[in-house]
Parts: sequence; C-alpha cells; structure tokens
Amino acid sequence: MKIRPFYDIVVVGSGPAGSMTALYAAKNGASVLILERDREVGIPVRCAEGISKRGLEKFFQPDERWIAQKIDGAKLYAPNGQFCIMTAGAVGDGYVLERRLFDAFICEQATKNGADILTKADAHGLLYDNDKLSGVIFTHHGEEKQVKAHIIVGADGTESRIGKLAGIDTTLTLKDIEPSVQYLLTDINLNDKLTHFYFGNEIAPGGYVWVFPKGRNIANVGIGLRADKSNGKNAQHYLDDFIEKNFPESSSLSFIAGAVPTAKTLPEITRDNLMLVGDAARQVNPVTGGGLSNILVAGSIAGTVAAEAIKKEDFSNKFLKKYHKQWMKEKGNHQKVHYKLKEVFFDFTDDELNKTVGLLHDIPQEKLTLFKLFKTAVRNKPSLVKELIKIYL
Repeated sequence: MKIRPFYDIVVVGSGPAGSMTALYAAKNGASVLILERDREVGIPVRCAEGISKRGLEKFFQPDERWIAQKIDGAKLYAPNGQFCIMTAGAVGDGYVLERRLFDAFICEQATKNGADILTKADAHGLLYDNDKLSGVIFTHHGEEKQVKAHIIVGADGTESRIGKLAGIDTTLTLKDIEPSVQYLLTDINLNDKLTHFYFGNEIAPGGYVWVFPKGRNIANVGIGLRADKSNGKNAQHYLDDFIEKNFPESSSLSFIAGAVPTAKTLPEITRDNLMLVGDAARQVNPVTGGGLSNILVAGSIAGTVAAEAIKKEDFSNKFLKKYHKQWMKEKGNHQKVHYKLKEVFFDFTDDELNKTVGLLHDIPQEKLTLFKLFKTAVRNKPSLVKELIKIYL
C-alpha cells in the first residue's frame, strides 16, 4: 500500500485503543494512518477476551462472527472452595469474544470511514521540526520510512515506545504490573455460561485465576498475579499447578504471556501534538486487569478530541487535554477508586478472602452487584466505602 507523506493523525498500534481512536477521528473528518508492527491486526491476543454487555453495546452490536460465548454471570471462589455467584448488573450479562476477529472488525470500521493502515510497520522514532513533534519514523519491510502528521497517537501498549520517545515517564512499579499467562484449553466440561474467578495466596498471590468459557468445551484459563508476592515462582508455574489440579484431562491449544498494568491513569497522557491511549496511558481496571470496556471509551474520546483539534487547527497540549479531562470524568476517577480497592483486596489473607466470600454467598445471585461485592470486601474501610458510593450509586 502506498501511503501519503502527510496525515492529520498517525496512530501507532492497531489494537482496540488505536483502532477506536482512528475510527472516531476518521468519522469526524480527519485523515488517519494506522501503523501496526505485526503482520496482522489482532495478533497476538493477550487478553481473557471478556467484556460486559453494556461495555460492548455502547459502541457495537454483537456479531456472531466474533462472539464466542454469551455470559450470564460470574462465579467467585474463595481459597476454601466456597463460592458466590453474581448475575446482577454489569457482571450479569456479557460476552467472551474472539478478540482477533473483534480487533480486526474495529480496524475495518476505521478503514471504511477513510483511515489507512500499514502492517509490518515498526515505529521506532519521532520527527521534530524546530522542536515541534511532526511525525513518525518507522521501518517497513526492512526499509526506513517516515510520515508526518499534526497529531501522533501512541496506542502501542504497556511499554509504549512512543510515550518514552516523547519523554513521558511510563515507569511501572512491581506492585502495579501483573505478569499474566493464559492457555486456551480444550476438553473442559463447563455446563454453565459463567466466568469463573479463583482467589487465594496459594493459587494466585495478589491476583486471581480466571476461566472464561468459549463454547465447544473450550476455555481461556489464565492467571495474573503480583510479581512482588510470587515467592520466587513465576505465573506459569502457578497456573500449571492450578490446571493440573482442576483440569487434569485438558489439552492446550495455545499459550500466551504478557504483563498487565494495574495502575492509575498516567498523570500525563497528552503533550503538544501527542496523545497516549489504552495500555500506553494505563487505562485498564486496576482490580480486574480488564481493559477492553475502558479502552473502547478512551479511544472514542481520544479520536473525537483529535478530530476536533484538526478542525480548529490547535494541536497544543492545552487543547488536547480535553481528552484527558473527559476520560477522567467518564472512567479515570472510577479507576482511582478501583486502584485503592486493589491495594486493599489483593493484600487480603486467605482467611479474609474466605470471610468475604462467605458473606457474599448469602446474597441472592440476582441481587449481588459489583457495589455489594466491593462494599463487603472493604467493609472495614469506611472512607473507601464512601468513595464506592459516589461512583456506583
């Protein structure tokens, strides 16, 4: 594909964050180029692939091509084996996606609205004109190239090369990054349409194991844990132990590994001519490590603000901060509260986890909401309960 030497906006990364940004920018009249390092949009999939019904249908109607399983609720297991089931509210209805196909779908929507995309394009440098950010340097099929733009969007993941090149501090502490691994397992007999979450310091210290059914006796089985609590064992060791105990007859169809930033949004996600979105901006839920619903919101805001900046010919940090402010209003301030929850909840002893699930077990599943879950978990932290009330009620 032949690309133009100049675009209004260049987006680095074609994951949901980048593709949503490109889609909303293109829908609002901006010329957009997406640069994707890998050979294909949607790979590799580093995700449990779940999303709430509300989080998905705010933007897209479900399509059977990329819906693997309809989900009716969640089942949470304490270390002692007791469990509670949630079918209320946002947790009650959801989907497990085929993320490779879903990601490609969003990118396709962006191109249908006029965006261009170039795969196997590895962005590794930024261009400046008189100290003003003006473009991206990338390698494509072994040849170094460059493209200029008014706005550069870094949607290039946790390690965000774009953010670092622009001088933004993207450092993560050990407690704010979760090593994660996941198998796609077959020969798993799951008779319900529930997602399953297992907690305990022997199972996943500072985190949890998840089982997300995808139909046809197939499920994503993964783990995320705190590196500073892992006692010298890596995430795969913990997950292998869990699978050997719970699914000894299963077979692995695939394996992925990565790291999830369970932090608050970066204090700086814009500069003159620059925006960060998605994992690059630290926009996942710090409690769950799930980011897809948040990222769809963030990309839609970023793309809309970027297109507005193009129309007004104002690419300053002062203008682009509209994106940061709107993100904080819609999701980022909730994320701050969830971060506090994470710091309390994932420091629980197994006894505390058992007591919490024991209390939740007595609540009817159709009445067990996320608010009641979190309120019960931090029942001895009245100031945090007050913050929960503000964001949930």
